[in-house]
Amino acid sequence: MENVAIIELNDAFLRLSIFKTSNGRYKLVEEKQQPFRIGEEVAAEELLRPKTRNEILEVLKIYRKMIEVYKIEKIYAVATNILQKARNYRGFIEEVYNNTGINFAVLSEEEFTKFIYTSTVNSVDSSKGVIINVNPYSTDVIKYNRRTVVASEIIEFGSANLLLKENGEKRGLDEMVTLVKTKIKDLDLKSFCEEDLSYVGTGSAFVTIGRIAKKIARYPLDLDNNYEISKELLEKTNSFISGLDLDKVGKIKGIDESDATRVLSSSAIAKAFADELDIENITVCDANLRDGVALTNITLPIQEKFNDLLSNSLENYLEFVKDEHSNNANVYSMALILFKQLKVMHKLPRYYVKPLRIAAYMYDCGKNINFENYAKHGFEAILYSGVNGVSHRELLIAGFICLCQDLDNLSLNDWIKYKDILMEEDLDAVRKLGVIVKLADALNASKKNVITDVVCDILGDSIIMKTVLEAGVNANFEIMEGMKVASAYKKIYKKSLQII
Repeated sequence: MENVAIIELNDAFLRLSIFKTSNGRYKLVEEKQQPFRIGEEVAAEELLRPKTRNEILEVLKIYRKMIEVYKIEKIYAVATNILQKARNYRGFIEEVYNNTGINFAVLSEEEFTKFIYTSTVNSVDSSKGVIINVNPYSTDVIKYNRRTVVASEIIEFGSANLLLKENGEKRGLDEMVTLVKTKIKDLDLKSFCEEDLSYVGTGSAFVTIGRIAKKIARYPLDLDNNYEISKELLEKTNSFISGLDLDKVGKIKGIDESDATRVLSSSAIAKAFADELDIENITVCDANLRDGVALTNITLPIQEKFNDLLSNSLENYLEFVKDEHSNNANVYSMALILFKQLKVMHKLPRYYVKPLRIAAYMYDCGKNINFENYAKHGFEAILYSGVNGVSHRELLIAGFICLCQDLDNLSLNDWIKYKDILMEEDLDAVRKLGVIVKLADALNASKKNVITDVVCDILGDSIIMKTVLEAGVNANFEIMEGMKVASAYKKIYKKSLQII
């Protein structure tokens, strides 16, 4: 394992992110961020003021010390192209390098777009669609199909330069919407977008809109990524924002001050796209430049590695929690075998395979919180694990499956909290699948993977589960542990369980 640092300088802040890396995978372990209004400064004067330069340099010196503490050998330092608009930016970059050894790469618009695209398609599971990425001074529109960019366009309006006229006066919502719609028509983006495309909104602008939308909808999950906003909810959110004192927006939990001041213009951009392109639903994605840089420079080749986002997320999780006794992969395999073998009994559709995969692969994740009743702790651990490639409903179901390894953990009061996301049939499913995960764990009790398969025979009120073993071994311990699940099995499946 080694540690890697990514330093990002953009129009609003300077950020240091430190990642632990292993086998082409990464995990964020430290992050520090300081606000700098470079965008406003450069837009007004086309210069970085001496005070700003000195303050950024002082922070970078501190970052350099942190980098040394973490014994980091690789540093990726990037700056967005707002810096190029400052006439003295080359001297600033040279000064930074001479004083800290940090060499910033100033990204072109194309490089920035590529990083955002890479981050987005590895955060949201969508085979083809359109990414709308709102930056402070431009908006990227990227059409993709099967993880390949088909076409892209740039609108020269973003959340910062749309908000203010050249004389410094603020534009009204209707004026901003009209300006963006005109740009969309000029680029003929409607013909750019065909039917059956999904729409993904990225950038802090859409994250902010999503957080406000969740409050309006009283959404019970505090998850940004993969949150879907309907056209109706977007209209309600726009109306709410347009009638709100912007000073109060910054007081909404989870919204940064810089995003709060631009939320009206961000809302105008979202509305213009929704109206002109007839968007019924848009998915919020928290993809960012930092993750795009990490995916490009730390991981193995993306096209080869990440076609299955869920598998990648689960393997990435395990890479940093596993030890020599971890048997997550074996429990996962056995759970899928049991799901197939017990199909005639649980009668659940394939929709539940993804949640089962998560719950089985992360069946013991609650142990990182407390070993006692780790299944219960696993609910929150799964919910906020950052697993990609699944919807919020699927993630919730996975959390409840993990919790239902002990059926007594399930509280209907907790279940009702998520009634607007979950379906009525999900309650029966999580109980049945919780028992399957518990049984899969039991059949791997010695952590030696001695049982390679099972074959089930249903005989009246009983089910006989025959174990298939590696040559020369016995599964006495696994069978003994598996029979401890028999009472829970009978409670849910209404049949006696016999394992041989």
